[in-house]
Amino acid sequence: MKESRISILLGAAFLMATSAIGPGFLTQTTFYTEQLAASFGFVILITIILDIGVQLNVWRIIAVSEKRAQDIANMVFPGLGVFVAVLIVFGGLAFNIGNIGGAGLGFNVLFGMDQKLGAILAAAIAIGVFVFKEAGKLMDKFAQLMGILMILLTVYVAFSSQPPIGEAAAKTFSPDGGKDYFIAIVTLVGGTVGGYITFAGGHRLLDAGIKGKHSLPQVNQSAVTGIAAASIMRIFLFLASLGIVAQGLTISKDNPPASVFQHAAGDLGYKFFGVVLLAAAITSVIGAAYTSVSFIQTFSPVIQKYQKATIIAFILISATVFTILGNPVQLLLLAGALNGLILPVTLAVMLVAAYKKTIVGDYKHPLWLTVFGIIIVIVMAYLSIITFSSNVTKLFG
Repeated sequence: MKESRISILLGAAFLMATSAIGPGFLTQTTFYTEQLAASFGFVILITIILDIGVQLNVWRIIAVSEKRAQDIANMVFPGLGVFVAVLIVFGGLAFNIGNIGGAGLGFNVLFGMDQKLGAILAAAIAIGVFVFKEAGKLMDKFAQLMGILMILLTVYVAFSSQPPIGEAAAKTFSPDGGKDYFIAIVTLVGGTVGGYITFAGGHRLLDAGIKGKHSLPQVNQSAVTGIAAASIMRIFLFLASLGIVAQGLTISKDNPPASVFQHAAGDLGYKFFGVVLLAAAITSVIGAAYTSVSFIQTFSPVIQKYQKATIIAFILISATVFTILGNPVQLLLLAGALNGLILPVTLAVMLVAAYKKTIVGDYKHPLWLTVFGIIIVIVMAYLSIITFSSNVTKLFG
């Protein structure tokens, strides 16, 4: 029983981490390393601190209330849970289309397979996880295995690129002046704990029966482990990219992370990139589908009863849209803008819920977590509104 509980806690942590580590995560990290060089270490450090603040607030309140985020939101303000669920599902579906495309590209890199055929195969693998009788256990194990594989391959590439580790360490705590770090921090926070990702691990623990005040130490540990896993991947990808930048080599604008892997380790590195991209994309497909459906299953007994079938349908829709339309840029752009608004809204709701006895009973939420959470809400809300306005202007002129 103890071993099973540990597996669930690790599974929830890696579900969150691998949901975050998708094609966008890989591209963002290499892009900002090229822009900020060694000082990007400072951005990663601040992002890790903010990510931990978000996850500890959200996961703890889900655990003590023993309710999913949408039900908590409805108890704070009637109808708010439905609104949040719609945003989560729309954002999850849109980004899943991108994840399916990323997986197809991974198969293309590895085997020269047509991207759309690869996307269909990736969707079949993701569906296979949920067809399995013990889908929850298989999802946990798959997320752990893929997460560890991605990290190991990226570590190898990082050492192959021979990055200036001393400079990176120094500028993590004393970055160069005159650079815009704020937008990079917000982008990374949104990409690591934004949208559905915020709730992936918390909902998984709830489904597995790990809840209540007595489970808080384990919930804390699982949340921090998830952030740590995603951050380790980010750090080594940063170092790999920094090594290439420091050598004066050009990172391709078309596919920045592939360029880094290839420069660092040649053709083998390029194949490693294919494995990392494929693993990142498929685990993100699984995480997005599972978490998105968890947001609507309490609204309908039919969805509750046929949860696996609904998850499979979610993946099939994502794959169908990609094979017909490719990556629908406008849909992804709008979904990204909406996703940015989800984090401050849902975190604010959770902080209000933490002080409602009808939701959390006699639980006392730590004051430092509340203050930390309020700061994150204000900063993310301000910048998300600016980003949303900018994207809407681009879309609709």
